[in-house]
Amino acid sequence: MSPLPLLPRFQSVFPWLLTIATWLLARSLNMPEPLVHATGVVVFAQVEAFENSVGKSLCPIRLARQFLVWCRRAG
Repeated sequence: MSPLPLLPRFQSVFPWLLTIATWLLARSLNMPEPLVHATGVVVFAQVEAFENSVGKSLCPIRLARQFLVWCRRAG
């Protein structure tokens, strides 16, 4: 069975699931839903910025260059 026939059903259910998840999280944290949504956007932006900064420092080419420099100094 191909997963393509299930795609339209999932697309119609996804917004409903997101609303329920936001509502449940807001209830469990005793916060209003708009505040939970706004906080989620801010946290996402901070995580994205952190991943971008770490991604640059963990670039394989950059790490290889640093390793070669370290080997030259040690030898």
